[in-house]
Amino acid sequence: MTALALTGSPLWYAGRAGGTLALILLTATVVLGIASGGRAAPRRIGRFEIGLLHRDLSLLTLVFLTVHVVTVVLDPFAHLGWAVSVVPFGASYRPLWLGLGTAAVDLLLAVLVTSALRVRLGVRRWKAVHRLAYAAWPLALFHAAGTGTDTRLPLQLWLYAGCLASVVAAVWWRLAKAGPGRLTGRLVAAAAATAVPVALTVFLAAGPLQPGWSARAATATLLLGGGR
Repeated sequence: MTALALTGSPLWYAGRAGGTLALILLTATVVLGIASGGRAAPRRIGRFEIGLLHRDLSLLTLVFLTVHVVTVVLDPFAHLGWAVSVVPFGASYRPLWLGLGTAAVDLLLAVLVTSALRVRLGVRRWKAVHRLAYAAWPLALFHAAGTGTDTRLPLQLWLYAGCLASVVAAVWWRLAKAGPGRLTGRLVAAAAATAVPVALTVFLAAGPLQPGWSARAATATLLLGGGR
């Protein structure tokens, strides 16, 4: 049984739709950022046009992320407060998986703020913070898989698989086009592109796809949320 059957609230529909669209747009943003960087940048399209598309996708991601956060907090099913949207792992409902989503939101907010202060920070510092968007993506993916009450639906699983395959393919494309140097960075990227699919597959098989996942998540709520 899903939360859809439990609540029937329009806020639940809006929250899930906003979160799903935010994940898709974040995936597209990350894929574009990875695949168009360095020597992998396409020659037929100018960097200015790529930059505009990247910015527009980022803004759309934030719009639907805002919709997701607001509607989830307003939905009476989970009884969440506004502090949960910025303070990770403080929720009484599935705190671990909600905390991953909050951490992803905080990272994206850091990217947004530093982008507004790009001139004052300088390009080097701004790029260092901007890379946090790459870390936000796997957090958002595991948040969706662990918290989403529709994770077991085939369509949702295919959506997660598509997002995962797109980012992994972009990473390997970038590595294939990379020139010499920065060996450490390439090794880290290759390790992450291998570890994330394995970790997500194992997690899904042992967690949300198994019977009783909601009960186990509730148990984790009592342990991590202080028995609230």
